[in-house]
Amino acid sequence: MRRKVTVVGAGNVGATTAHRLADKQLGDVVLIDILEGVPQGKGLDLLESGPIEGYDVRVKGTNDYADTANSDVVVMTAGFPRKPGMSRDDLLKANYDVVKTAIEKVSQSSPEAILIVVTNPLDAMAQAAYRVSGFSKNRVIGMAGVLDTARYRTFIAEALDVSVQNVQGFVLGGHGDTMVPVPRYTTVAGIPVTELLPKDKLDAIIKRTAGGGAEIVALLKTGSAYYAPSAAAVEMVEAIFNDRKKILPCAAYLEGEYGISGLFVGVPVKLGARGIEQIIEIKLTPEEQTALKKSADAVKELVGVIGV
Repeated sequence: MRRKVTVVGAGNVGATTAHRLADKQLGDVVLIDILEGVPQGKGLDLLESGPIEGYDVRVKGTNDYADTANSDVVVMTAGFPRKPGMSRDDLLKANYDVVKTAIEKVSQSSPEAILIVVTNPLDAMAQAAYRVSGFSKNRVIGMAGVLDTARYRTFIAEALDVSVQNVQGFVLGGHGDTMVPVPRYTTVAGIPVTELLPKDKLDAIIKRTAGGGAEIVALLKTGSAYYAPSAAAVEMVEAIFNDRKKILPCAAYLEGEYGISGLFVGVPVKLGARGIEQIIEIKLTPEEQTALKKSADAVKELVGVIGV
């Protein structure tokens, strides 16, 4: 049986996600949006790329959730984008309404699906999706850590003039200014990054990583990042569909891990066919633990505002 992915939201992130899914032939793709004609047009355009790109997957654009039925994975990208000067938190209430409506519908049409949440503010929206869907915690995953880590690895590779594939590391915590890169666990071809970069340069990279989304928003002026966010979401879909057991930093619902309970916070997880198959706990220094708690408290404040 062919696998099926629904992408909710046909804006830049959603359409680029659909494009990458089709290119990788991970499954048939349904692109859904409330705007009439937009998902249909983009879906048809992607479908007509198949003979050139060599993929046979079906791509369908729609406004009808009946077309999303029995999806294996649902990628939630719909929502209002950030504008210059706007924080992710400013988006909170507006995007909660969008996520709530969409997740109610996809959870009815695809009750066995795995949800990947991309909409900002991401950790709070993942929590909303978890509460609204009623799905088990392993089937609701926030994307942020993969994206934040990609930015972090990019900047380190750039600073050292090495391949990004040599750089391994991850970012913990919420998606935003309180994210927690962990230099102690960052290596370049197995060499600790702390032996290759002075502290001031590493601190500058960490600061730039935390503001990575805002940097792109400021440059674009009329939108936000979509190439790297879509790539991050598709890496997660691929890990699930191919049962990779891949360890990636994702927003996961914690129940005591890292001393945090009842919240979605970015931590390393093992992604496989069942979604989150394991939460990986690493030892943190008191300073790192404090930073992670601060990040979790910021998420807690947001979910309190929307009551999830």
